[in-house]
Amino acid sequence: MDFPVMALCKVICVATLLTLLTQDSLSQIDVCGRPALNTRIVGGQVAPEGSWPWQASLHRFGHFCGGSLINREWVLTAAHCFPSTSTANLIVYLGRQRQEGSNINEMSRTVTQIINHPDYNSETSDNDISLLKLSSPVTFTNYILPVCLAASGSTFNAGTDSWVTGWGNIGSGVPLPSPQNLMEVEVPIVGNRQCNCDYGVGVITDNMICAGLRSGGRDSCQGDSGGPQVSKQDGRWIQEGVVSFGRGCALPNFPGVYARVSRYESWIKSQITSNQPGFVRFTSSGTDSDLSVTCPGLPPPPTTVPPATTAKPVFCGQAPMNSRILGGSSVASAGIWPWMASLQKNGSHMCGGTLVAEEFVLSNANCFSSSSTASAWTVVLGRLKQNGSNPFEVTLNVTNITLSNLTGFNIAVLRLETKPTLSDYIQPVCLNNGRTFSVGTTCWAAGWGAGRGGEEQVLQEFQTSVVNCGNASSSESICTGSFTLEQGDSGGPLMCKLDGSWFQAAVLSTADSTNQTSSREDIMTFTGLTRFQNFLSRTVGTFPSPNSPTMSTPAATNMSNTTSGGGAAHAHSSSSFFFFHLLIFSVCLQLFI
Repeated sequence: MDFPVMALCKVICVATLLTLLTQDSLSQIDVCGRPALNTRIVGGQVAPEGSWPWQASLHRFGHFCGGSLINREWVLTAAHCFPSTSTANLIVYLGRQRQEGSNINEMSRTVTQIINHPDYNSETSDNDISLLKLSSPVTFTNYILPVCLAASGSTFNAGTDSWVTGWGNIGSGVPLPSPQNLMEVEVPIVGNRQCNCDYGVGVITDNMICAGLRSGGRDSCQGDSGGPQVSKQDGRWIQEGVVSFGRGCALPNFPGVYARVSRYESWIKSQITSNQPGFVRFTSSGTDSDLSVTCPGLPPPPTTVPPATTAKPVFCGQAPMNSRILGGSSVASAGIWPWMASLQKNGSHMCGGTLVAEEFVLSNANCFSSSSTASAWTVVLGRLKQNGSNPFEVTLNVTNITLSNLTGFNIAVLRLETKPTLSDYIQPVCLNNGRTFSVGTTCWAAGWGAGRGGEEQVLQEFQTSVVNCGNASSSESICTGSFTLEQGDSGGPLMCKLDGSWFQAAVLSTADSTNQTSSREDIMTFTGLTRFQNFLSRTVGTFPSPNSPTMSTPAATNMSNTTSGGGAAHAHSSSSFFFFHLLIFSVCLQLFI
C-alpha cells in the first residue's frame, strides 16, 4: 500500500476510535430522573446530600439563581435570571450541597452561551425559561445526574405532589442560615384556573404552572429562581416547572408560579441538537378538580369531550427483559421476573408474591398467620434489591386479603388499592389454569430469602426441572428437583415457560413442609394451582390471557407509551453505530501492526 493511502486509513482509524470513545447516548432517557440517593417522603427541610443530583447553583460573585442539569452540558433555568446574556464571571456548580464550606462531590463549569426564550416577557413573566451551555461536559456520578423533563401533552392535575429545591431565602427577606444547605419543600399543584383567581384573571398563562398550600407556609423564594419543580412517576423524577415568580413567599392563597416545562419541548430540542434531554410524558389520572373552579371574569372551562380511547389489552407471562435459558444463582438486572412482588409489613419484607392480574397479587396464606389486616400490608412491584436503589419500583396499599380455606396448604389473594402502570419491569404472570408441565420441563423459582443476595439482598432465582412425583403423584401435585428455600421466599412462584409465555405452576412455602418434601430427598412436591382454580375465579374474576404470537409484546410499545422523542429508536441506532465503527476500527488497526 502506498504511503498516502496508508496515511488516510490511519486517519480514519484514529477518527473512528475517538468517535467510539466520545459517543454518548442520543437521549438521556436511560439515566434521567433516577437519583440513587433519593428517598424523599416528606418536605420542608434540608435536603440530604445527593437527593437532587440535577440541582445547579448559578454564581456571579455568589449564588443568585438555581437551575437543573438536563444532559451532560446543558442547564435549564429562568430567563429573568439573565437580563443580560453576558457570560462574564458566570459559574455553574453541580453536585453542591452547601454554599459555605467544602463540597467534595461538586464540579464547576463556566458558561459559553445563554439562550433566553425569544418570547420571554419581563413584564408579564411569560415564557420565563432559559438554557445555559456549559464550557465542557460533566461526568455523571451519584451526585450529578440529569433530570427528566415533562413532555408535551403532560397533565398535572390539581393536588399532584411536587418538590422544589434551592438555596433561596427561607422567608420574605429572611436569608438561608449558615452553612446554607440545599433546601427542599413539598408542595401540591394548584390548577391554573384557581391560580388565575388568586392572582387576577389573565396573569397566569398556559405557559405557567402553580404550586403551594392554600394556607401558605411552603413555597420557593428569592434565590430559588430558575430552580426545578419536580414530581415522581413510575420511579422517575420529572421536571414540570422552573421557579419563576410569586407574591411574597409562602403567603396564603398566593401559590408559587413556575414556567411550565412541557410547553417548551420543541424549543428545547431545537436548541440542543445532540444528546437530547429525556422527555417523559407525565399523566395525571382521574378528573382535574380545577375544572370546577370559577370566579368573576374567569372563562368557563373547555367543554370539549376528549376522544374515547380503547384500553390496550393486558397479556400475562410477558417478560421482555428475560432471556433465561441456563441456570443461575442471582438476578443480575431488573425486569427479569416482572411479576415478582415483595409483601411488606411495617416496611419490612415478609413474603414473596406475584402479580396475577392488574389489581391482584397471589401469595401463601401462611404469610398472614400473624396478621391478615389489609391496612398493615403494602406490596412493592418492580423491585430488584431489598436494600439499595430500585428506579422501576412502585409501592401500593392493600385493600383486602382473601385466604383459601381448603384442607392442608392454602394460598392468599391480595387486592391492591390502585392498578400499577405496567411496563417492562411490572407485568402479570399467567396462572396454570389446567395446563400440565411434562417431566423435564425447565422451571424457575425466585425470592428474597433471608441471608441471600449479599448486602443489597438482590432477588435470587433457582433453576430446576419437573420430575416424576413417584408415590406422591397426584393430579394436584407438581414435583421438581430439590433446591433450598429460606424464610422470605414463601409466597413466591414456581414458574415455567410454555409457548412463549411464563406460567406460575405453584406457590412456594417454607412453613408447610408437608407440601414441600417427599419421601425422596432429591425432589420437592408442590401443590399445583389447579387445586385453587375455583377459589381464584371467585376471588379475582377475569385473568389476563397469554399473548398471541401475532401480537406485539409490551417491549415493543413500552417506550412509545412513556416517552416522546423516539427514545427507543435512538437506543437501536446507537448500538448499530457502535458496532459499525468498531468493525472499521478492527480492520484498520491491522495497518499499525
